[in-house]
Amino acid sequence: MAQSERTKMAAGEWYTCLDDDLEALRVIARDALFEHNSLPPGQRGNLGPSLMALLGSAGEGARIEAPFQCAYGFNVFLGDGAFLNAGCTILDTAPVHIGKRTLLGPNVQIYCAEHHKEATGRQAGLEIAKPVTIGNDAWIGGSAIILGGVSIAEGAIVGAGSVVTRDVPANTTVVGNPARPIKQR
Repeated sequence: MAQSERTKMAAGEWYTCLDDDLEALRVIARDALFEHNSLPPGQRGNLGPSLMALLGSAGEGARIEAPFQCAYGFNVFLGDGAFLNAGCTILDTAPVHIGKRTLLGPNVQIYCAEHHKEATGRQAGLEIAKPVTIGNDAWIGGSAIILGGVSIAEGAIVGAGSVVTRDVPANTTVVGNPARPIKQR
């Protein structure tokens, strides 16, 4: 029996995003995001009810400001007190773990999906999913981009506008494109 595209995605294998079952999951996510992004802040609270139910997990006091976008939602895991500022986008084709008390500035983007390098593969919708892990007490500056397969360790700082293409050690500040260490505490 052939593996489903969702199973291949979860296993970190090449899969096609042009799959009806994956599209149905993205529709569920879009509906939850519409609710979260449309509710008045006083009614929404830290997370809209449908988004809260969709996420992989959300620790106590975790908050996502509107607007927010994600691909599936069920691959997003937030630690206690994690904060995502307005405009964040997470393409969560693989698990994205955001640690306790970690702060993401406005418009931070996390891209787990990597498209095929050959045009024919892209035409077929081929992607591979790579997880992202951000440790506790990290700070990701506004408009930073974090690519799939990256781990950002505890206490790290990513400067605004940086593009993170490789792992960031604990208590290290990185800046630039690609992000490079400038300071270790």
